[in-house]
Amino acid sequence: MCHDFNAHPAITPISGAAVDSEDLVLESKDGTKFAAFLARSDDASGAGVVVLPDVRGLFRFYEELALRFAEQGINSVVIDYFGRTAGVDKRGEDFPFMEHVAQTKAPQIADDAGAAVAYLRSPEGGNCSSVFTVGFCFGGGNSWLQSAAGHELSGVIGFYGRPGPGRDGSPGATARAGDFKAPVLALMGGADQGIPKEQVDEYEAALQAAGVEHEINIYPGAPHSFFDRSYEEHADTAANAWERVLAFIAKHG
Repeated sequence: MCHDFNAHPAITPISGAAVDSEDLVLESKDGTKFAAFLARSDDASGAGVVVLPDVRGLFRFYEELALRFAEQGINSVVIDYFGRTAGVDKRGEDFPFMEHVAQTKAPQIADDAGAAVAYLRSPEGGNCSSVFTVGFCFGGGNSWLQSAAGHELSGVIGFYGRPGPGRDGSPGATARAGDFKAPVLALMGGADQGIPKEQVDEYEAALQAAGVEHEINIYPGAPHSFFDRSYEEHADTAANAWERVLAFIAKHG
């Protein structure tokens, strides 16, 4: 698990920013209804972001992150992965998420992400003219894969994602790099014991070989899940990562 149920993103809210938010139920290509959360800016820039959470799925950490994006003028939709197995109801800390992660499939995640992309491009989502994905851990790897999913994205961003094969055995970002159609931003922890630097190097080499525009940042000493307000010793790293995300969106939006 990346973030504790009570964790918060390492971003200071902007006082006085005009945003609104609401819970959504979106429909995927196969007719599955799944939970989502929308944060919308009253001063929208035209950019939108689909947030792919860690293995916990949709919970408060990512709702807060969506609000932080909206404060920057970036409309944001967070998706849940478990509409097919757990429905659309709100869940508590005792939700057995790993049982449901084991039943996820990469193509279904791509279809769900596609529904969120379509929503951001709709009038209800703000008519976003450029759409990105950003994900964390499990969502980080899946965020990169959306570059090959036909969503016509402006960019894909992953925090400490695993570039290797998915939990369902499907090819990961390194293997799919040749199919990517959008620029890539990767934000990795140099002390992340679950993702060796060799895997990150292989991913970068695959992107380079495929001619995919990319930026990979490895933060020395930073652990997995460093983008968490409780990791006070990594506050500067988290702040730099947030600045890079906003700069990437501004560059490619």
